[in-house]
Formats: sequence, C-alpha cells, structure tokens
Amino acid sequence: MGTSPEVFREVLAALGNEVVIPPRPNRRTLSLGTKYSPEFACLPYKILMGSYLEAIEMGADTIVASGGVGPCRAGQYAPLHELILRDLGHEVDVIVFEPPRLDLRDFLGKISALNAKGLSAWQIIKLIQAGLKKLGALDSLERLSHRVRARELVRGSTTPVYRKALQLVYAAQGAREIDEAYSRAEGLLREVPQKSGYEPLKVGIVGEIYVLLEPSANLEIEEALGEMGVETERSIYLTGWTRESKLLGKPGRYNRTRVKEVAGPYLGEMIGGHGQDSVGHAVMYAKRGFDGVIQLAPFTCIPEIVAKSVLERVSREFALPVLSITLDEQTGKAGLLTRLEAFVDLMKRRRR
Repeated sequence: MGTSPEVFREVLAALGNEVVIPPRPNRRTLSLGTKYSPEFACLPYKILMGSYLEAIEMGADTIVASGGVGPCRAGQYAPLHELILRDLGHEVDVIVFEPPRLDLRDFLGKISALNAKGLSAWQIIKLIQAGLKKLGALDSLERLSHRVRARELVRGSTTPVYRKALQLVYAAQGAREIDEAYSRAEGLLREVPQKSGYEPLKVGIVGEIYVLLEPSANLEIEEALGEMGVETERSIYLTGWTRESKLLGKPGRYNRTRVKEVAGPYLGEMIGGHGQDSVGHAVMYAKRGFDGVIQLAPFTCIPEIVAKSVLERVSREFALPVLSITLDEQTGKAGLLTRLEAFVDLMKRRRR
C-alpha cells in the first residue's frame, strides 16, 4: 500500500523474519485476485488476494494483515482470504493485527509470534518508532512531490526525482540518518525547475483508504493530475491515519474529530470505512477555496456509495465541482484520463 512495504519489510526483518514482498500490483495480480474472489468483493480485496497468491509463489508461508472494526467489510477480508487460500491448497498462517485498544494482550501476542530474534520490549518499541518516523518522512516527501509536480517546468521531470528521493529515505537507518536523508531528498525535489508565478488548480482527493494510498489501484491519478498542472491534496496518509484512528496515537489529538464535526450536518453517523471522512474533508476543502474534489471509491464499497450521494448536496451548497470515480478490475487508464481532462477543463473555466 503506497510507500509502506519497504518499511514494514525492515521491521519484520529486524524481528528475525525472512520477508517476501510480492511485486507491485499489476494486471496479473488483479487477474489472479479476481479469479479467486467473490464477484462483488471490492477492488482492494481482489488486489490483496492476488498479492497473497504471488507472495506464496515466491515462497511465503505466513501472511501478516491488518483487521478492522465497524460496518466496513474490511474486517472480514483476512478470514475470508485465509479460507480461500486453504481451499486452493495453500497451508499458510495468517496473522491479523487488530487495533490494540480492542485487545492489547492479543496484539502483543502476535508481535511475540513474529519476534524470531527474541528482541526485548524496548528494542521492539524503538524499532516501531523508527518505522513510523520513516513512514512520516515518506509521507512528507509525497506531499511535497504533489506541490512540485503541479508546477514543474518540464512535464514528467518530477517523478524520476521523487523516486530517487524515496530511495534515499529507504536506505536510511536510525533517527539521525532518516532526518539527514529526508533533508537531502527534500532538497532534490525543490531543485526541480518550476514555472515562475504559476498558481495551479487545487483539488482535494477523498475516498477509501486503499485506493487513495496505492497508486496501482487508482491508476496513478495524482501523478496524472500533477502533470496536467493540478496540485492535489489527499485526505489520508498512512501515518496520519495511524494516529487519527487511535491505532497508536492519542484520541482527539489529531484532526479526525474535527472532520467528523464538519461532516455532522451532512452525514452525522459513522457508516464504516471512510465514508464520513470523505464528506467532512470535502466540506473542509470547499471552505479552503479548493477548485474541486475527486472521490475515489472501489465498486460496491457501501460507505463510499453513501458518501457519494451526500457529496452531491455538498457540491450544490458550496458550488464545488465533485467528480466521483468508481474503480474495479474493468477500469482503464485511457478512460480515466479522459474524465480527468474534462474535469480539469471545467475547473479552469470556473476559475476564469
């Protein structure tokens, strides 16, 4: 999911595990996942199914996954994946991490099961802190890349520099090295030649977490918009979600409480997934003067279907263009680009 796999690889390897990272999700991944998934399962479910099968082909005998609570079906993913894998003859262990606030003993027991080196509790805490610090640096670089790409003088010049910047942070070990690597990586991005005085359109992107964070699932939509001269701001980043979901952070310390308050007059109930967040962030983007909002939703995702109907009201009340994009295994990049180009043209006319 996004830039996170390499960081999780480091943590699990430091605990003494041989880590298998499947290929970046591609057409084969999705074909495999679709073949062995229920027809109306959502896109993230199918991509994960395909990724697990590819990892097993590469020798994996254990899968580590996250769980979930609330009305969203994500909490059922791992048990159903495990049943299907076993039906296919794959005897893999599936370790599912649920939020520690639900059952701290279970959470710690699963960390212990992965702690092949027998590291102390303090060593594990330091390891997780370093991982979170690296994820934070990667998220900050991604935010910066969206600003730089929208203003790049030569179209397509930001992306290769951004990839090089990521490698600098990936290679860093320890807090000091991560800080130094981030500083160098940030400098590389800021050196990309940019248009003088150009004020790009600003678009907020909301929706379900997986299709927001994983470029292969959303067909690199942020990169495409950036190269059209549009600056994007995403409602979810991995480190922010980790804190705001109270997975590891302090309740109310970050802005999710504020998002729910803003969404209240339009969608006052927690409907699962990120449906309420999508509405709240869209309202906040409207109040900040953004030129438009794009909602990304996997096909059959109930929370985002509800949010889509509410976003129509938000669009009317704030005169805010909203484009809802549904993603599944049939979605093609050419069709997506055509819709994005039309949406950008609409926003440009409104600005004029």
